[in-house]
Amino acid sequence: MFLKAVAVSLFTLASASAFAAECAVTVESTDQMSYTTQSFTVDKSCKAFTVTLTHSGNLPKNVMGHNLVISKTTDAQSIANEGMSQGLDKEYLKTDDPRIIAYTKMIGAPEKEDTITLDLSKLEVGSDYTFFCTFPGHMALMKGKVVVQ
Repeated sequence: MFLKAVAVSLFTLASASAFAAECAVTVESTDQMSYTTQSFTVDKSCKAFTVTLTHSGNLPKNVMGHNLVISKTTDAQSIANEGMSQGLDKEYLKTDDPRIIAYTKMIGAPEKEDTITLDLSKLEVGSDYTFFCTFPGHMALMKGKVVVQ
């Protein structure tokens, strides 16, 4: 009986970890003006959700910099357009814009990574969200979908 109880306990633990929510994602950017990820899912059951942006290229951020900004899809293009006037020192963003849910700093060689933790209270299941790069001209190719469930 004891062995049966141990077996059931181990199975329960294994099952729970197999179905645990993924509460982090890594999105890679390249010198080819692209993200290697086209979408990611944020599980609202997570206590925190982190997004790590990496850069695998060798070009500096003033030449081929990338960031990752999350907003409602309807706001993305205007956020990127308005950010162009801010310049590289301000991440090509009006960082106090309330439409921005989260953003990483601009990265490029030698700065190759930045991580952010999302405020999950700003995300609603069923709403339409996008992640994108605000370096001038990059949004045309560098964008993806954020799914909230």
